[in-house]
Amino acid sequence: MNSQTEKISLQGAAGAIEVQRDQPAEAARGIAVIAHPHPLFGGTMDNKVVQTLARAFIACGWTAVRFNFRGVGASQGVHDEGRGELEDMLNVVGQLAPEGPLAIAGFSFGAFVASGAVEKLWAARDVRQIVLVGTAAARNTVAVLPPEAHERTLVVHGEADDTVALSAVMDWARPQSLPVTVVPGGGHFFHGQLPLLKSLVSRHLRADNPAA
Repeated sequence: MNSQTEKISLQGAAGAIEVQRDQPAEAARGIAVIAHPHPLFGGTMDNKVVQTLARAFIACGWTAVRFNFRGVGASQGVHDEGRGELEDMLNVVGQLAPEGPLAIAGFSFGAFVASGAVEKLWAARDVRQIVLVGTAAARNTVAVLPPEAHERTLVVHGEADDTVALSAVMDWARPQSLPVTVVPGGGHFFHGQLPLLKSLVSRHLRADNPAA
């Protein structure tokens, strides 16, 4: 995202995983691992929504880690419909955030993968924050979040999202009584509304740490 961005190559189950890491100005509160949208539809870690999430975490004192799923950019392997991508995300967490406070975030397909990561990690890790944006609930079985995670979770969706209907996300959230923040008129990629998205995420993160 800038000249200070650190480029890293990790070893994953399908080969190399391409990673970029950005540090906050002060000592980090923890590490946020952020997943990108669908690889078969142009999704990469450089997606504007993913970068917006990273900037919000950095501004609130978190180290932000973005990575390319298998088969994207310099990450080796081929698309695996979410199974291998979850493995990729867990590998990134295990190698770059093996302990301490953790945040899990994702956009679109990445939010679907992130939900699976929360399901796998919740019992063993200190998952402080969960941010799911444009969650791909229409064609994927998004994991149910632990009830204890709800107050740490921000779910954001565009009212006018024509890629993932708001109704699909509500159908996922309703049985959990999980609140969804709806951006009026917002589309899937939040064109013209990225500053608002960053503000919503930052507000959520600062509620846990008013001094941030």
